[in-house]
Amino acid sequence: MRYLTFALGKGRLVNSTMEILKKCGIECEEILDKKTRKLIFTNEELKLKFFLAKGPDVPTYVEYGAADIGIVGADTILEENRRVYEVLDLGFGKCRMCVCGPHEAKELLEHREMIRVASKYPNIAKDYFFNRKHQTVDIIKLNGSVELGPIVNLSDVIVDIVETGSTLRENGLEVLEEICPLSARMIVNQVSMQMETERIRKLINDIKENLD
Repeated sequence: MRYLTFALGKGRLVNSTMEILKKCGIECEEILDKKTRKLIFTNEELKLKFFLAKGPDVPTYVEYGAADIGIVGADTILEENRRVYEVLDLGFGKCRMCVCGPHEAKELLEHREMIRVASKYPNIAKDYFFNRKHQTVDIIKLNGSVELGPIVNLSDVIVDIVETGSTLRENGLEVLEEICPLSARMIVNQVSMQMETERIRKLINDIKENLD
């Protein structure tokens, strides 16, 4: 039997993912050890391998078959737009992708004016403004604190993930429009889905049964 390989997005999702897998009888304690230098973790008994990757890389590993299964936020799946099957909404890591800015920017959105939009998610921003709102905008990609965009007059608004909105409020910004709800998702490589249908389907069903 070949190994099934999981790519997990580093960060907060890992603990929740391992909790659900544990309920399904799949354990890999080592992966939660913060001190470990290991890159790949194996469960020999169940023929499973796990590795941690940066969120945006997870869909790439899955598309090219370096991982059979990936667990990553919906924002990454939408932004990276890779050829993978999205098979399950895991329901944790919930937040929203929103257009945010100072209160007065609301008018610019309503009148569909030419504005500048700063975002870590240029593809999501482009799709929303061009295809859904039919508004022409100038999109500026930022990698760091996008909230700075409107504050230093780099942009009129930002497109970013909002969880509680406290960072926005502290910086005099607010949610102006909601683009879509987000949460952790399970993705599968297209070839793996055909070759390992039974094992992967069983895994999906086990996880479904253990979702709260």
